[in-house]
Amino acid sequence: MNKLEQLKKLTTIVADTGEFEEIKKYKPTDATTNPSLILAASNLPEYQFLIEEAIQHGKKLGKSHKEIIELAVEKAFVNFGVEILKIVPGRVSTEVDARLSFDVKGSILKAKHYLALYEKAGISKDRILIKLASTWEGIQAAAELEKEGIHCNMTLMFSMAQAVGCAQAKATLISPFVGRILDWYKKAEGKAGYAPAEDPGVISVSEIYRYYKKHGIKTQIMGASFRNIDEILELAGCDLLTIAPKLLEELSNADGPVPKKLDEAEAKKSSSELLEFDEKKFRWELCNNAMATEKLYEGIRNFAKDTVKLEKLLEQKM
Repeated sequence: MNKLEQLKKLTTIVADTGEFEEIKKYKPTDATTNPSLILAASNLPEYQFLIEEAIQHGKKLGKSHKEIIELAVEKAFVNFGVEILKIVPGRVSTEVDARLSFDVKGSILKAKHYLALYEKAGISKDRILIKLASTWEGIQAAAELEKEGIHCNMTLMFSMAQAVGCAQAKATLISPFVGRILDWYKKAEGKAGYAPAEDPGVISVSEIYRYYKKHGIKTQIMGASFRNIDEILELAGCDLLTIAPKLLEELSNADGPVPKKLDEAEAKKSSSELLEFDEKKFRWELCNNAMATEKLYEGIRNFAKDTVKLEKLLEQKM
């Protein structure tokens, strides 16, 4: 078996793409999307039927130009999700507008708009993960949504403080980032790279994994944002891993053993104490982590920029 086939026996593989042919090729269980991936896919000729249908939806229901665009973007996100769910047997993650990252009520409302559109398309909410930024407000929105049986995927996660907050919210799944943490440390420490086991992103996700398993936290952990296959293989055994097509291709072409690196039984032996954060403590811990603060806000800005670009693309096509 190649390394991807072996990894699938240890970890649930999720495709990190909005392109259907790539998903069909690697046969993942789930798929994740974000504004950047949807924007990239929306520029491809083969997906124009989804964009056109979204525009018509906006025109039909929107009362103002602004509302037409907003409704069209919502529908575009859901259209891609619906098509992806025709391919994968599991779930798809659909991301709330990053500009709502500090708006609890707005995030909840947007999530419910998505679910209403999915329901109209015949998709059960059990197959949808609402993707929210791991800000304090995003975590509070997740807590409310989870109480209503709406499953959440907490993204843009770079720290234990965020992981603890999401556990307290009983989020269905978290997506701690690996590669973006590596990027920050390479720049901050002036290093060209790290050995796989010493990769700061790998260490961060491993610590979160041990903490969750030690304390019986049911929230699933999905490592995300990889820069190379060494990072991925170093997290073999994680609940889930979401991987871009380029790296899925590398794994499928690679031979050699894939040992399990993260093990629940071993994690339960760790000595970590159960943490509890209120808003003040959460914000202070995040403030004290320069890397997490910088990468969280950078990620929010970049996803927001790509959502604006998608709005302009739809506006041009109208």
